[in-house]
Amino acid sequence: MKKIKHIVAALLGVFAINSCDTSELELTNPNTLSPDTFFKTEAQVESAVNAAYANLQTRGLYARNLAFAMDLMAQDAAGNPQLEGNKKPFQDFSFNAGNDIIQYYWESCFLGISRANFVLDNEGKINDLPTSVLSQAKKNKFLGEAHFLRAYYYFLLVNRFGDVPIYKTGTITGAARSPKAEAFDLIRADLEFASQNLLPRGTEVVGRVTKEAAYAYLGKVLLYEKKYDLALAALNNVTGFSLEDKGSFYNNFMEETEHGKESVFEIEFNENNGTGNKWDDAGNSGGTGFAESTLRGQEYGNLSWYNVYPPDALLNSYEAGDLRFGDTFYVPGSKYLNGTRTMTAQNFNTSAGIRNAGWKKYQNYYKKEDEATQSSINFKVMRYADVLLMKAECENQRDGGSQTAAIAFIKQVRDRAGLTTNITPTKEAVFAAIVHERKVEFAGEQSRFDDIMRWGNASTELANTGFQAGKNELWPIPNRETSSNPNIKPSDNNPGY
Repeated sequence: MKKIKHIVAALLGVFAINSCDTSELELTNPNTLSPDTFFKTEAQVESAVNAAYANLQTRGLYARNLAFAMDLMAQDAAGNPQLEGNKKPFQDFSFNAGNDIIQYYWESCFLGISRANFVLDNEGKINDLPTSVLSQAKKNKFLGEAHFLRAYYYFLLVNRFGDVPIYKTGTITGAARSPKAEAFDLIRADLEFASQNLLPRGTEVVGRVTKEAAYAYLGKVLLYEKKYDLALAALNNVTGFSLEDKGSFYNNFMEETEHGKESVFEIEFNENNGTGNKWDDAGNSGGTGFAESTLRGQEYGNLSWYNVYPPDALLNSYEAGDLRFGDTFYVPGSKYLNGTRTMTAQNFNTSAGIRNAGWKKYQNYYKKEDEATQSSINFKVMRYADVLLMKAECENQRDGGSQTAAIAFIKQVRDRAGLTTNITPTKEAVFAAIVHERKVEFAGEQSRFDDIMRWGNASTELANTGFQAGKNELWPIPNRETSSNPNIKPSDNNPGY
């Protein structure tokens, strides 16, 4: 299955361009390009768009740190004694504005926004290209990709920081923070444009964002804003997908089954495209060089570094007979290495004692004896199961909604898990069922903390963790930003920081 290849070369020290697979794109000496000579060919337009994807692969985001931060805050993961010092604070909410994980997250997103804006700043040049060079449909879809990616980066930012600077051009000049509501306005507008101009699944190359992904995220954003009717209308446009079959849940988390029938949007990784720069400084947030791998396997693997493990409270959340349990966790008796090896209790040993389980999602043990530092398994950040459960939530929460319809969406997810569905058709009971299903369906997929925040149930879900209401809903603006941006001073930081 072909993946986008993100190899970035500097352009005038400000912008970066990426090359795709050589079957799609070949640029000779891209360092000689300039804004005056750029955007003359389809390959150059595609190259500029690819650059905006690259920041998703940084260690500040999906290559490493995002998984740790989100899973630890949600209590989906607990740290073993060897967990590094910059990651431990996310388990007990003791992080501050000096934490480098927060800094690289911020920088990765804003660099991605800058690259998306570079494309959008040149919309006129792109549209002026003759259709013999680039068809109007492709012009529209490349611009749609840039709008989607800008929206996606801003969605990551507002969920973590609240009010953020808004940049609508490629030049980042140190703007003041704008209200979160204004960022949501931009996100919605970008996703609406993307949904009308991107190519549909089945027509677009796998690895590139599609019309259906734009509708899915538009629905998600509207759901977060509690605009349930509008969210449901957007989600109803996510068609042509189905859940992986009963007994095949793990297809969502293997390399060989990427871009399957349940996959709506994935973050791409392919170690065969190069990994030599994954530990460079630019790999933290710059999105440059050869860094086409994720460290999730090595970091989470119970036969490898085993920095985090699934806590017992999460394990105990699964009902008896839930088929997802065995595809989410390794426990003593689990098979691995193509079914030729069996996990024993000693495989979960740490200096603090033997843990009851390790992570199976996104691990390579199904085919390997051990995890290397490279992993090519994509992150499925939007699955059709999410669409179904979001539709259930919209139906349950909207005025005049149908609890029966909501239960039918939930039932599809539970049927795949091998479970019966007996939910009382009341708003309260359906909501409780949605909370449960999202917890066990998306365990270790970095969605639970955002769910807890938007539902406002941290007092129960994060009790005795160190979470402080009125503070830890948001991260602090990183010190490097408040010390370098004259329009955001340390006194402008989020409450409590």
